[in-house]
Amino acid sequence: MFPLNIYMTTETKSKKSMPVTRKRAPSRGGARVGSGRPKGSTTKIRIEDLMAQIELQSGESYDQLLARNYVSAISRSDWGGVRDYDKAFMNKMIADKTEVTQIESTEQLDLKTAAFAEAIRQITGITVKA
Repeated sequence: MFPLNIYMTTETKSKKSMPVTRKRAPSRGGARVGSGRPKGSTTKIRIEDLMAQIELQSGESYDQLLARNYVSAISRSDWGGVRDYDKAFMNKMIADKTEVTQIESTEQLDLKTAAFAEAIRQITGITVKA
């Protein structure tokens, strides 16, 4: 049988000789230092510039171009295209037409102010003397 101190030395040496695992950067993909869009950079293509170029190249306004393409899709029986135009137009019209107008009287405003003050008083426990 081996002496105790030799056994311990061998075990200690084997632990030290174990290979060290290190994290390596992935060979493909993943984040890289300095990659991506720089902070504060602007959009390369602005919608206003794009619309101006479309109007310049086509010789008609974007509204007229859309209307002509819509009619063309109907005449070609391109029902998928017609559906897409319908959705786009309806979304735009609904967004433009949906408007909420709230008119409050001074009495309603006073009631809301008092209710808000009461809620704040209950939360904070502060009493305001008038």
